[in-house]
Amino acid sequence: MFEPKDIALLKKLKKRTLLDLALTIPTSYEDTTLSKEIKDGSTLVARATVTNSSNFAGRLHITLNLVDFNTQASAIFFRTTPYHLKLFSVGSEHIISGRVGYYRGALQISQPKSLKSFGEITPKYKTVLKQSEIRALIKKYITSETLYSAGLLPNEVDALLKLHFPKSISEVKSEGEYIESIVFALKSVEAYSHLAKMRRKRIVNKPIKALNGSALPFIESLPFTLTDDQLKAIQEVESDLASSEKAAKRIIIGDVGSGKTMVILASAMIAGKDRSILMAPTSLLANQLYEEATKYLSGFLNLALVTQKNSDGDYTKADFIIGTHALLYKDDLPKASLVMIDEQHRFGAGQRAMLDALSKQGEKSPHFLQFSATPIPRTQAMIESELIDITTIKMLPFKKLIDTHIIGKANFSALLEHIESEIKQEHQILIVYPLVEPSDEVPYTSLSEATAYWQKKFENVYVTHGKDKAKDEVLLEFRERGNILLSTTVIEVGISLPRLTTIVIVGAERFGLATLHQLRGRVGRQGLESHCFLYTNAKTPPKRLEEFSQTLDGFKIAMLDLKYRNSGDLLDGVTQSGEAFKWLDLSEDEAIIAQAKERVSKIALR
Repeated sequence: MFEPKDIALLKKLKKRTLLDLALTIPTSYEDTTLSKEIKDGSTLVARATVTNSSNFAGRLHITLNLVDFNTQASAIFFRTTPYHLKLFSVGSEHIISGRVGYYRGALQISQPKSLKSFGEITPKYKTVLKQSEIRALIKKYITSETLYSAGLLPNEVDALLKLHFPKSISEVKSEGEYIESIVFALKSVEAYSHLAKMRRKRIVNKPIKALNGSALPFIESLPFTLTDDQLKAIQEVESDLASSEKAAKRIIIGDVGSGKTMVILASAMIAGKDRSILMAPTSLLANQLYEEATKYLSGFLNLALVTQKNSDGDYTKADFIIGTHALLYKDDLPKASLVMIDEQHRFGAGQRAMLDALSKQGEKSPHFLQFSATPIPRTQAMIESELIDITTIKMLPFKKLIDTHIIGKANFSALLEHIESEIKQEHQILIVYPLVEPSDEVPYTSLSEATAYWQKKFENVYVTHGKDKAKDEVLLEFRERGNILLSTTVIEVGISLPRLTTIVIVGAERFGLATLHQLRGRVGRQGLESHCFLYTNAKTPPKRLEEFSQTLDGFKIAMLDLKYRNSGDLLDGVTQSGEAFKWLDLSEDEAIIAQAKERVSKIALR
């Protein structure tokens, strides 16, 4: 719809669509309509005649007769030029504009301007373009016809036209309900525009083949009952994989401890002999998933493990291959009809694309499932679902018994007593530090500084961190023999530690709520009564920590995280949509997003 000569200007603005341009709202207005009254402290636009003029010490003093108000005002120009002397000569007539005020009872106008034209309200835009260029674009393309044709509602069209082409300054400087209605309209347009763009971005590929295997034999063989959320997730995956027209593209987001692994295994079962591949971010996780697969799937499928450090089974003949990024470098990796990625946010978009490409057959793609243990807010899920199908698993196989306490230096003795008591019960303790080495910028003991204290006071104390090349071995050894593990957030997602009942997070206020939730999720994995201690030096703990301590629901915490940090792309690379919103508040505007989503869906069905 844009003319070729205007496309270059739009690129400078980084605007691609009509609604992008329409949402480029003026930041201020210049009102040159004649004032109807003189208000102290406001800008006055009035007809005036110069009745007196004097130039003293480089300052021009003039007296103006304000024609329509039958009164006089004085003005001073502090930096006088020949231009001013000629312009404001005695007898000259003007339309002047300037801020008015009273000094010792006399009316004064500060540095008045003589307007070349008047009677307009001119919007001012803060963009990389010249004012004349952006105004010309707006005037040319933003009309009621184009806005309606873009799918906007009457209240949205009305709001945008009033902002860009106000008939009076009161239209854009009003307060209360009127401004609230304008902001509501802007939020609605922004939500609708963003969702429409995402829907257009969605790529639909034909699958290599429809997968019609059944997960039922696997489900019936389990020594426990799956939750309703797990069963619902499996049903959605089963429906996706059965399509011969559209390759599945779904992310399954499960709260910490919700049992995503069972959904992974059920998905492999549905793929059956048509082969599936699962890539995990670490060899530790890959081994753990392989152990679970061996335990529950070995009677149904041929399994193989591929990591840099070790392998098991013949991956060239396996039905279900589990591995790390080492899979990407196997020249003889067989084609798979289903590709899965666990903890997807730990991989770059390039690595995910490489795995997808390994199994691509011509124009046809494998079905693609991603799994994440990082809950996202409902609003974010609603938006991202335009680009990728989303399943959430909220129910836990058993109720988690985790008490969360905010503590400080005064509670340290009681903390030590608690740790001693837990160790006597053969339970394990995890202490997370904010950094490995000391820093002047962080007022907390570092991991390296704290190690000697804990090793002197307790037996079987293990230490690891992100740069520790032996961290996998340390974690495995700790799981079997350790009492206390000192670590950084490397432990956030990873090995299952069934005896872990206490986690202490040092400098808790320095971590985001999503990270705190992942860390807390390391304890109580088997239903044991557990504890999370948020250690802070703050005299008054942040309110967000107090709210965090009152819930274990990862999806509620995701909303809190959004509320407190005004998050961007919470899927952290799943879709890379990441567009910042100017008007929408994802922590409060769920109803607006839901309405916009419904509108976009109806348009797509036409």
